[in-house]
Amino acid sequence: MSVRFDMGDVRRLERHLARVVPRARRDARAVTMRGAMNIKRDWKSNARSSAPKHAPAYPSSIGFDLAAYGPDIWMAIIGPDKGGPQGALGNLLEYGSVHNPPHRDGGRALDVEEPRFEAQLALIAERGLAWW
Repeated sequence: MSVRFDMGDVRRLERHLARVVPRARRDARAVTMRGAMNIKRDWKSNARSSAPKHAPAYPSSIGFDLAAYGPDIWMAIIGPDKGGPQGALGNLLEYGSVHNPPHRDGGRALDVEEPRFEAQLALIAERGLAWW
């Protein structure tokens, strides 16, 4: 018994992936950048409303860096700049101490952004898989 195999579908999929992979890479970077900006903005806002009076410069120390690990992996590092004014208070304010409760300013910002970020990445994947 012989089996015939039509390579036409495989070639069409190959052409489709050649078109969508560069776009998916570009879109993933944009989604990561937007998510990082949203988290930074919300973290600053949370910190302004919850930071103690002795840490007025702390919200201004919050920023982010975007890092690429090859063409397909993007990572955002978001939080206070330890070298900036009052940035070193970040761990104490975010996680608390024996004498101070945690503020979770960054944790709350991350909780808000996570479902939006995941939904956007799912849309990128769906667009890439829709080729028929």
